[in-house]
Amino acid sequence: MEYQFRRNRLEGTVFAEFSMDHEVLGRWFAEELGADDQRANHILSQISLIKTGGKNHWCNIGADLTIDIDSEQVRVFANVIDFDEDHELDDAMNLYDAESESYCGLEDFESVLQSWLEFIEQK
Repeated sequence: MEYQFRRNRLEGTVFAEFSMDHEVLGRWFAEELGADDQRANHILSQISLIKTGGKNHWCNIGADLTIDIDSEQVRVFANVIDFDEDHELDDAMNLYDAESESYCGLEDFESVLQSWLEFIEQK
């Protein structure tokens, strides 16, 4: 999973771009998390609790995207596609699905989140 963080210095906004099959993570970092370092630290503390067995799961439903974390993986998905898993998508919709949902390992996500925190703390 490759990624790049960027900042618009004129507007003060931050962006994240992720490699194919992880694009929705970029949206989540930029749109749902943004430059909120307190929230990023809160998520890191939730990950720590999960890793030490103090918690099994953590989920946050955002305005457009939801993040779902367990002891093995992180799932980020668009709220509009969280329908019953028995529902089959037409093959033509697979690309849309890949842009609206992504999975990654817990340690990988934790590392990216720490990098994001360092990035947003740079002024």
